[in-house]
Amino acid sequence: MKSFKMGQGTWKLGDNRETFGKEIESIRLGIENGLSLIDTAEMYGDGNSEILVGKAIKPYKREDLFIVSKVYPFNSGENIYNSVANSLKRLQTDYLDLYLIHWKGSIPLGETVDHMEKLVEKGIIRNWGVSNFDTSDMKELLALENGANCKVNQVLYNLASRGIEYSLLPYLKKNNIEVMAYCPISPDRRLFNRIKYNEIVNSIAEKYNISIPQLLLAFINYRGDMIPIPRTSNPKHNIENAKMLKFELAMEDYKKLDNEFPAPDYKTPLHIV
Repeated sequence: MKSFKMGQGTWKLGDNRETFGKEIESIRLGIENGLSLIDTAEMYGDGNSEILVGKAIKPYKREDLFIVSKVYPFNSGENIYNSVANSLKRLQTDYLDLYLIHWKGSIPLGETVDHMEKLVEKGIIRNWGVSNFDTSDMKELLALENGANCKVNQVLYNLASRGIEYSLLPYLKKNNIEVMAYCPISPDRRLFNRIKYNEIVNSIAEKYNISIPQLLLAFINYRGDMIPIPRTSNPKHNIENAKMLKFELAMEDYKKLDNEFPAPDYKTPLHIV
């Protein structure tokens, strides 16, 4: 599977017709500035996000893009074929580069894996993976026949939410499964305020003349072991996000952030929004 340094998220995009045009502009500016990976889901706005993405990508060559969508857990049995067909229709494309199980549900994983493999065989999807799977879920998945064909686990991760570093991230690395970090700029107002008003964070951002959201992306990119997928409806902010593709954070500044917001040294529940 193609490797990326950063992509674009679309959670909560496509719901408001008044901002639809601005959101299309934002996605297109992201693509034109190197953010060719676009993540969406059938859940987002009951398909409105996929419709938005479909309209946004229309001017571009499909082979130059990497489109990710997700299936509801309750649709991951026989209904998966209808779900993926509807997603493709909304996205106006013939295939998905990556299809994820949005979270672990009641349908047996073995059944879902079989369906995912059939979708790959038919060329409807190129790769499959999961989202919001914790360490125990991944162990269950990889114990299944063809479970090791899982390419990605998409989970919440940011400077203030580093719980996956304790056991999940090492396990995924060991098994060559890529990590996509959603909400790399914390959606939790309380946690984000801890970052926003932190003296060290502000001093480092001022040193490089970048915004705090840009610094949060730089922190993840410095690590080099996950793909942040920030979401924004603001074209200006998406250009600022894309600038982080070529930005290099100094080791000393990474270490300052790491010390100020350390990863827990014990198992914590997977943070999901």
